[in-house]
Amino acid sequence: MEETQTISKKLLFLNAVLVVSIVYMVFVIYGALNKPVKKEVIVYNQKSSSSIFGEINLEAKSAYVFDIVKNEVIFKKNEFVQLPLASITKLMTALTAIELIPKNSRITIRKEFLQEEGDTGLLVGESWKLKDLLDFSLMVSSNDGARSVASVIGAMSLKTDDYDLGRKDFISKMNEKAQELGLKQTYFINESGLDDGVLSGGYGSAIDVSKLVQYILINQPEILEATKYQTMDISSLDKIHPAKNTNIEANQIPGLLASKTGYTDIAGGNLVVVFDSSIGRPIVVVVLGSTLGGRFQDVSKLVKASQEYISQVN
Repeated sequence: MEETQTISKKLLFLNAVLVVSIVYMVFVIYGALNKPVKKEVIVYNQKSSSSIFGEINLEAKSAYVFDIVKNEVIFKKNEFVQLPLASITKLMTALTAIELIPKNSRITIRKEFLQEEGDTGLLVGESWKLKDLLDFSLMVSSNDGARSVASVIGAMSLKTDDYDLGRKDFISKMNEKAQELGLKQTYFINESGLDDGVLSGGYGSAIDVSKLVQYILINQPEILEATKYQTMDISSLDKIHPAKNTNIEANQIPGLLASKTGYTDIAGGNLVVVFDSSIGRPIVVVVLGSTLGGRFQDVSKLVKASQEYISQVN
């Protein structure tokens, strides 16, 4: 009888301990789940980044490397400085165009549209589907193509035959889009990025360019599709046009998803690329204010350093 009572007391004690333990664990788990989470802006691991990027010499005045999936800045140099964009401007031209009219709309080339600097083979009277003309214009950086797109779509929007007036209205819409996207250092004087006297055709910062490219990738990815190829044939409704990417190192960047060059006397050399460091891990690299050849070397260095950084930190 005494042994039975002793066992019962031990069981009661153990049960009491168990109940207390369970209650304690419930409070611990509840507290962990309901603990306020501190919101944090993710910036690169400075120690790892400095060891990888610290020895890199860039010709560019400004640079920015951003991991879209991780929402993480990997590298930055004067990323807020406003600089001439040159033909990177055409990214906004393409975005504005595709958001204004259907991609299969026809654009007919007029003689006055072919007065821009650089002959890329467009012909008077030639008709294009908008999407094909944008592919061609971005890939070969056609100033005539950009002028045609801005003039025709602007005139269509205003329902006028005055293509100069239409062009001005289209450029206004480019600037409205920049404001809508919160691109604080960005504005445009023309649709191509060509120098206009003492001014560039467009201005912006490296961080703004990165934001613009990210918006296009998420909302209008077809705009950038052709820019990842070194060469391709692009057809108007009248003729096949061989196109060669102005990014001469397109084939050298692993997992390239998009690219756009820019170069003028005022701007120097600019380049933005997006590459997939691994499946589904796009990285944006922007360099502004480099040189004609230096922009490719700068981007190549940043791509390699980014890959090394990602392999070590993530």
